[in-house]
Amino acid sequence: MSENKEPMTIDIGAIIKMIWAKKMLFVKILPAVFILSCFYILSIPRYYTADTKMAPEMDNPLSGGTLGDIASTLGFNFGEMQTSDAITPLLYPNLMEDNKFVTDLFKINVESQDGNIKCNYYEYLKRYQKYPWWNKIKSFVSNLFTPEENKDAKKGGTGFDPYRLSRNDDNIAGAIRNKIKLNVDKKTGVISISAESQDPLISKTLADSVRNKLQDFITEYRTNKARTDLEYYRKLRDEAKLNYEKARRLYGSYADANSEVVLESYRAKQNDLENDMQLKYNNYTAMVTQYQAAKAKVQERTPAFTMLKGANVPIRPAGPKRMFFVVAMLLLATIAISIYAIKDIIIKE
Repeated sequence: MSENKEPMTIDIGAIIKMIWAKKMLFVKILPAVFILSCFYILSIPRYYTADTKMAPEMDNPLSGGTLGDIASTLGFNFGEMQTSDAITPLLYPNLMEDNKFVTDLFKINVESQDGNIKCNYYEYLKRYQKYPWWNKIKSFVSNLFTPEENKDAKKGGTGFDPYRLSRNDDNIAGAIRNKIKLNVDKKTGVISISAESQDPLISKTLADSVRNKLQDFITEYRTNKARTDLEYYRKLRDEAKLNYEKARRLYGSYADANSEVVLESYRAKQNDLENDMQLKYNNYTAMVTQYQAAKAKVQERTPAFTMLKGANVPIRPAGPKRMFFVVAMLLLATIAISIYAIKDIIIKE
């Protein structure tokens, strides 16, 4: 025989009375939560974010056709993302893992919006960054128990090895990785770059610099073989020119010295020299043609970039959201106190 369970009823009035009975807890705890929340969030420096977007030109050897149609039905623009290069656009974000790419940003010249800071980005991160007070204590304690390492090498100097960084340089490189976000849209191939800094103008400078550096990397990679071929044909052209000029001088000297001679042996040698000069001239013109074709190939392989969105100097900070944080802490404290006040009802149920 089944038992009839009475529906659970909630006495709102009783709950309100129990919460009101604990009103002194609200009076004591909420101001303390407000003060502690403000103290915590105000200790975190504000930061600004600038972002830019660009679309690089890509080869589309497999665009269109059945395979492209199938990919488009699945929501992927296969023609945009498929290239003949080994490094596809989807791999560009992995460049931030390379020390060489990141440490090249050390040399960027930056200037704060108020003009008080003018230095390279490495010095800015090392000397002018603001940190919460607990980070300063943590860093101080860490330095006490960590042996002093070698001096930092000059950035851009001949002795600087990006793959053998000191502890301080490695920390700065890690900070840069955290401040720069590089993403590629899988459908459109659009590259988005976001840069974070405690100064609005520096965040814009950093975003523009990363975009320019990425463009240089893509251009250098796409034109690497073509530039190698260009250098090879340049050397062949120069060698062919030297050989031709040498043969021309030899022929000219021999022809001038024997202009009055009618002997067949002299005329035969003159013809041989003339033919050799002509062969070397033909070879030289062929190398010039090859060199010009290689130059055109470099230009053909050089990608064009379309900037879809330029980086703006941000007006408002991106974070931290101070008011939101304080309100959220007060709300959580209110909920916690309320639950504590009606714990008897909760346990009884």
